[in-house]
Amino acid sequence: MTGPSSRAQRAVQWGRQGRDRTLALLPRRSDWTRARPGRDLMAGLMVGLVALPLALGFGVSSGMGAEAGLVTAIVAGVVAAVFGGSRVQVSGPTGAMTVVLVPIVAAHGADGVLVVGLLAGLLLIGLGYTGAGRFIRYVPVPVVEGFTLGIAAIIALQQLPAALGVPGEGDQVLVQAGGAIRTWLEGPVWVAPLLAGTVMVTIQGLARVLPRLPGSLVAVVVATALNAGLGLGAATIGTIPAGLPAPHLPDVPWGDLDVLVLPAIAVAALASLESLLSATVSDAMSVGQRHDPHRELFGQGLANLASPLFGGIPATAAIARTAVNVRAGATSRLAAVTHAVFLLAVVVVAAGWVSRIPLAALAGVLIATALHMVRVSSLVALLRSTRGDAAVLAVTVAATILFDLVTAVIVGLVVAGFFALRQTAQTARLDETPLDAGDSSDEERALLDEHIVAYRMDGPLFFAAAHDFLLELSDISNVRVVILRMARVSTIDATGAHVLADTISRLEGRGVTVLLSGVQPQHEHVLRQLGVHDRLAHEHHLFDSTPHAIEHARVHAARIEHAPADDTVV
Repeated sequence: MTGPSSRAQRAVQWGRQGRDRTLALLPRRSDWTRARPGRDLMAGLMVGLVALPLALGFGVSSGMGAEAGLVTAIVAGVVAAVFGGSRVQVSGPTGAMTVVLVPIVAAHGADGVLVVGLLAGLLLIGLGYTGAGRFIRYVPVPVVEGFTLGIAAIIALQQLPAALGVPGEGDQVLVQAGGAIRTWLEGPVWVAPLLAGTVMVTIQGLARVLPRLPGSLVAVVVATALNAGLGLGAATIGTIPAGLPAPHLPDVPWGDLDVLVLPAIAVAALASLESLLSATVSDAMSVGQRHDPHRELFGQGLANLASPLFGGIPATAAIARTAVNVRAGATSRLAAVTHAVFLLAVVVVAAGWVSRIPLAALAGVLIATALHMVRVSSLVALLRSTRGDAAVLAVTVAATILFDLVTAVIVGLVVAGFFALRQTAQTARLDETPLDAGDSSDEERALLDEHIVAYRMDGPLFFAAAHDFLLELSDISNVRVVILRMARVSTIDATGAHVLADTISRLEGRGVTVLLSGVQPQHEHVLRQLGVHDRLAHEHHLFDSTPHAIEHARVHAARIEHAPADDTVV
C-alpha cells in the first residue's frame, strides 16, 4: 500500500518539477547578453518599415480593420519578443492567420475573434508547458510547402476585390474572387488595378535592384501620393486611432464558447506550426541561433492573450519579417522590440497619413507578399523527387484552398503517412535463404532434399506488410519443417504478430512444423501477448541462432520420415 509519506514525497517531487518547468519558460538575463544595440536598433527600424504596410494589409484582410493589424504587430511583437524562444524572431499578424480569421469574423464578429484569440493563447501556453514543441519535426516537408503554397494562393485571391476596386461577396475565397472578376468585367474601372499593379511592380523591381530597401513601404508611399495628388478616388483603409485602446474583455455570451472552441484550436494549431517553422528558418539563417520550441509556444500564447485585450487579432511569428530582421544584422530580442516601438510611434504621430493609404495599394503589397512566399525551386524539387511527395504537395495545396489550413495539414499528414507506410511496407522482405552469405549451395540443396526450408525476414512486420507475408508463406508445399529467421526484423506490431500466429497455425494444420530463430528481446512482448512466443518455447521450437534451428529441423524431419503414419512428432 502507498502510505501518506510516499504520497507527500511524490507531491513534493511534482511541485519541484512544475517549478523547474515554469522557470525554464520564463525570460532570463542571458536573453539580452548578446545584444549589440547599434545593430539591433537599425535592424528593428528596417523590420518596422517592412512590417507597417503588412500589418495594415493583414488587418484589413482579416476583416477586423487596419488598426487591429497595427495593434497586433505592436502588442504581440513586444510580448513574443520578450517571452518567446528565439532571439531574432518577429511576431505579428500574418497572411496565414488572416485566412483562418475571415470565416470567424463572418460568423461571430469582432468579439468572437477576440475570444478565439484568448482561448488560442491559453492552448498555446498549455502546449509550451507540456513540451509539445518537439513534435514540429514530424511534419513532412511536402506538407509544409503545400500549405505555404495554398496560403499564398488564398492571400492573392482574397486581395482581388480590393485590387479591382469592387466589393467582395461570399465566404469562400474562390467564390469571392470569381465574383469580383465578373463584377469588374461588367464595368471595368482601371484606377484600382493600376494602383495595385504599380505597387506590385515597384516591390518586385526594388527587390531585384535594391534588396535592402523596404520596397513595400516605398511602393505604398508612391501609390498614396499618386492617389492624393491626382485625386484618383480609390478607397482608403479608414481611420487609424492615435494610440492603443484601453484593455477590455470582449462582450461574448458564455453560451457561444462551445461554438468558438474549434476555431480556437485551429488558430492555436496554425500559430504553433507557423511560429516553430519560422524559428527553424531563423536558426538556419543565423550563426549560433538555436530556438527553444517550448518557450516559443509559451511566448506566442502570452502574445495571443495580450493582443485581443487591446483590440488586436491572433498573431504568429512572421517568416518574412524574421528573415528581414536576420538579414539586417539583428543579434537579440531588442530588434523585435524596436520594430514594435517604431509602429507605436507611427500610430501616435502619423495616423492621419496612414489613413490615406488606398486599399488597392495594400492589396498590391499582399499579392506581392504571396508571390514571395512561393519558392519555385523547392516546389520543382518536390514534384520531381517521388510520386508520393508530389501527391502530398498537391493534396495539401488543394485542401488549403478548398477547406482550411488545419484541415489541410491533417489531410497532408494522413496522405504523407499513407505513402510512408507504403514505402516502409515495400522494404519488408521474406527470402528463401536458409544460410547466411558465404555458406555453400550444396548444404542448401541438402536441406531442401530433407524437406526443410528457411526464410529470412527483413524489415518491419506490421499491419501494412503482414498480409503479403501470410500469402507468401501459405503457398509453400512439399516441406516438413519451416525455419523463420527473425534476427533482421526491425518492428513487429499486434497485426504482424497476429498474422504470424495465424500463419504458424495454418502450416501446422497441414503437418508442417515451424521453428523460429533469432527473435529479438524487444519483440518478445508482442509475441507473448498473442501466445506465439510461449507456445513455440513450450514445444522447443524457439532458438537463439539459425544453426541450432537447422540442427533441430534435421532431427525433426528424420523422425517424421521414419515415424508411423499415426504417430505425432514434436
